[in-house]
Amino acid sequence: MSDNDDIPFNRAFALQPGIVDEPVPGVRRVLCANPSPFTFTGTVSYIVGRGQVAIIDPGPDDPVHLAAVLDAVRGETVTHILVTHTHKDHSPGAAYLKQVTGATVYAEGAHRASRPFYEHEKVSTESGADRAFVPDEQLRDGDVLGGPDWALEAVPTPGHCANHLCFSWRERGVSFVGDHVMGWSTSIVAPPDGSMPEYMASLDKLGRRDEQLYFSAHGELIPEGPRYVRHLIRHRQARETSILHRLGKGETDIPTMVRAIYIGIDPRLATAAGYSVLAHLEDLVGRGIVTTDGDPVFDGRYKLARA
Repeated sequence: MSDNDDIPFNRAFALQPGIVDEPVPGVRRVLCANPSPFTFTGTVSYIVGRGQVAIIDPGPDDPVHLAAVLDAVRGETVTHILVTHTHKDHSPGAAYLKQVTGATVYAEGAHRASRPFYEHEKVSTESGADRAFVPDEQLRDGDVLGGPDWALEAVPTPGHCANHLCFSWRERGVSFVGDHVMGWSTSIVAPPDGSMPEYMASLDKLGRRDEQLYFSAHGELIPEGPRYVRHLIRHRQARETSILHRLGKGETDIPTMVRAIYIGIDPRLATAAGYSVLAHLEDLVGRGIVTTDGDPVFDGRYKLARA
């Protein structure tokens, strides 16, 4: 969520839906017309290589978008369909593309939560999970898929979603980072699908890799990716500090923390902000810094753990 100006966000993105461009040799992209407060101008599908190609993140089950993707690879062979994670703006289009092209669908696995559900907990409406998706082949850390002129390494990056993957094209210094890193906004981490400790560990993992140019599923490419990741890490650390500062004033609940911390937030993002605070609180409870009563999902109250 775009709530902190210390991150060098880039909200300029000129690509129009259905138009194919090639920002760097060997990487084409097509934007889906599904803009929202969560998807920015829409979901970007990437085409890697020439002749025998891979499609990364087919997008939603949108006939117009899928037709545009197929038109972009007319006369070529789609050998691989890669899915970064199972949210409904990323994975549902894979089934139709597989039906038309015969390509194999690869992902980390089916959708799953990062932790068990609490009693009476509802599924987050922010997750938009594609629970029908099942890949043909499951990928593990370091698996490499390739064509005549490209090779992509699977890099597990759980946090935004438990089965989130990035795909690294090492020879080009490029990483396709899905929703884990976005140049226009911070990513949503919404439990139980999302996990703040896993998200932070995955940011650190990406930041220690060599790839410099990031292609996100929403918005413009991100230069100096590891440097940008350090901004995201500092942002989350500052958010944790803000939560602890508010708890230092006394026991409270998540809606109160959201009002205190997210000043001037778009009302449409208030629920997502609540889930982000929840993700931080779950981490703090797990580390023994904060305690809570009952099921700690929105109706729970939190306080600092003191001896």
